[in-house]
Amino acid sequence: MDVEEFGALLGEEGQALLAGLEGYDPPDELAAATRLRREHPAPLVSAALGQARLRQRAAAKFGADAARMYFTPDGVEQATRTTVATHRAARFRAAGVRRLADLCAGVGGDAIALARAGISVLAVDRDPLTCAVARANAAALGLADLVEVRCADVADVDTSGADAVFVDPARRGRAAGRRIFDPEAYSPPLSWAVAAARTAPVAAVKVAPGIPHDAVPADAEAEWVSDRGDVKEAALWFGTSPGAVTATLLPSGAALSGEGALPDAVVRAPGRFLYEPDGAVIRAHLVAAVAEQLGGGLIDPTIAYVTADDARPTPYATAYELTDVLPFNLKRLKALLREREVGTLTVKKRGSAVEPEEVRRRVKPQGPNAATVFLTRVDGAPSMLLGRPAAVPARATTAADQRA
Repeated sequence: MDVEEFGALLGEEGQALLAGLEGYDPPDELAAATRLRREHPAPLVSAALGQARLRQRAAAKFGADAARMYFTPDGVEQATRTTVATHRAARFRAAGVRRLADLCAGVGGDAIALARAGISVLAVDRDPLTCAVARANAAALGLADLVEVRCADVADVDTSGADAVFVDPARRGRAAGRRIFDPEAYSPPLSWAVAAARTAPVAAVKVAPGIPHDAVPADAEAEWVSDRGDVKEAALWFGTSPGAVTATLLPSGAALSGEGALPDAVVRAPGRFLYEPDGAVIRAHLVAAVAEQLGGGLIDPTIAYVTADDARPTPYATAYELTDVLPFNLKRLKALLREREVGTLTVKKRGSAVEPEEVRRRVKPQGPNAATVFLTRVDGAPSMLLGRPAAVPARATTAADQRA
């Protein structure tokens, strides 16, 4: 789809086509295309069917908004999901930001969240079709007065009129959406994005969650964000807390931070409970902070499992009550599961080369009961930890919990 075809999609005939495709089933696309091409131009039908497919894919990120929005294939893949964009917009708003330059804005996922937070946005992208889509999204969601879309190279844009900058470099290559792991191979490179961020009082640069800690500038706060347990992204913040690392968990908004050289966790034998830290906590290297809060330690110095003798509420880890701690032996595990009539087996691994599918195939769980087995190391020794989710009452996170 090009800019002209997208423009036709925004017209009366294109809008009627899209409305008629709401909730369509992709397997029926050939029949739908054949039928619609009897009444409408073939390019318009192709554009409408393409949008219907993209809207279905985008629903996972944008929820109900996806049915009113417009997308490109790259836009769906690279856009920030609404939950994360809303969290970031709230941080900018709390910092007093009123006008922000959104560089490499894509189809406008972040710009929409920023505008909904009451921030005026200059959204910049160099691709004409992407800009047309972003402009249409702002209009479709009633935010056109707060979002100015400019088609330009971000390097040529004067951001001095903004009191904040957000940069979202492309982190996928053109070859089949290949992920880019070298920050200097981003488009634009990370070094350029950081330099642009430093020109504003407050700024953020979106980066891959796997960014090495030694690649984080000393004057930046590095934040890792998970949504319902899945790590979605990382961002480098400037003008906030230089040198800090933060793990933010959505949708609760619980945030754990640490600064400077963080202490190593105590290594100890498994206690009654095992805690599996959230992925954002692990990425931020804050597992030791969680272990300290729980009064526990690590089962191995290189494994991100925390153990403790007591069940304590925490938003930063999932608790399991252990029933058995055994040397790794699948025959022994099979016999134990058969004895306890375990038919539903959840297999988790960390520090083990054995795949969960292989474990299930070999132990053949059968019975009415459920259990969780952790394939891991205990003080260097391959081990199996058998248990079940613990009923730990939740409690609200206080300000004292926020700082490790």
